[in-house]
Amino acid sequence: MARWIQVFLEAQAAELDAATNTQLAYARDLQGFAEWLLDKRLHFATATRDHVESYLIDCENEGLAQATRARRLSAIKQLYRFAFEEGWRADHPAIKIKGPGRARRLPKTLDIAEVDRLLDAARNSKRDALRNCCLMELLYATGMRVTELVSLPVSAARGDPRMLLVRGKGGKERLVPLSPPARKALAAFLVARDASQEDARKVGAAPSPYLFPSRGKSGHLTRHRFFGLIKEFAVAGGVSPDKVTPHTLRHAFATHLLAGGADLRSIQTMLGHADLATTEIYTHVLDERLKELVLGHHPLAKTGKIERN
Repeated sequence: MARWIQVFLEAQAAELDAATNTQLAYARDLQGFAEWLLDKRLHFATATRDHVESYLIDCENEGLAQATRARRLSAIKQLYRFAFEEGWRADHPAIKIKGPGRARRLPKTLDIAEVDRLLDAARNSKRDALRNCCLMELLYATGMRVTELVSLPVSAARGDPRMLLVRGKGGKERLVPLSPPARKALAAFLVARDASQEDARKVGAAPSPYLFPSRGKSGHLTRHRFFGLIKEFAVAGGVSPDKVTPHTLRHAFATHLLAGGADLRSIQTMLGHADLATTEIYTHVLDERLKELVLGHHPLAKTGKIERN
């Protein structure tokens, strides 16, 4: 079964240009299913629809979230579709199984004052203030995914750009505009970055192709390190760390744009969403904010004549 998973992942990478994180997620989900089959003395080649459904029931009994179960079924379906196309199986045992779906939860976001406090904390960092300010300004100005941000090539930032070319999921590229504060932070950081790279070159180090270089294996600042940084900014800025993640800033970017009058299609393009339905969740966030605004400030709400329902 390990061979099935390996060949499947190689095909995903070669044919669909699947991102590393996507491949890792597929590998984890399929390995879990393989271990379950092994306990039943079964194989990918012999599992039936009943077996797949039993596995999903066991996942539910383990208390796995609805989204996790939906993702696991998706991975299994992708594997069996590939196996059918390759002739490894004459059927697709999971094709008619309906998944649990995904709970439609409103994304957590931040208000403008909280974002300002995070930005101030980044600017006033005791170490790497220029880099930290650049990271946060770019994240809030563009709504990039954290992986897209930390792996930005330095070539994309040259020449005081008004737009950044971002490589997103599936290798799809998109242009996102930069705000004046983001451009200013980027220009200041580039001066310091290039000076540091020149010092490294003098002692024999190769120049980094990344905007945010690191000596780690990836060659650039990692997602995990940035996750830790943004928590530090939250503490320093007096914002609850539980509310703050890189993705929260992405949600704040979209919500604040929508509240400011931007249209959904433009926000969809900037976020890199393939489906407008994914972007439409931000209209629900805005609806909730408007409801709270009315209930908190309307005179009739204080007399109990406007009810929460």
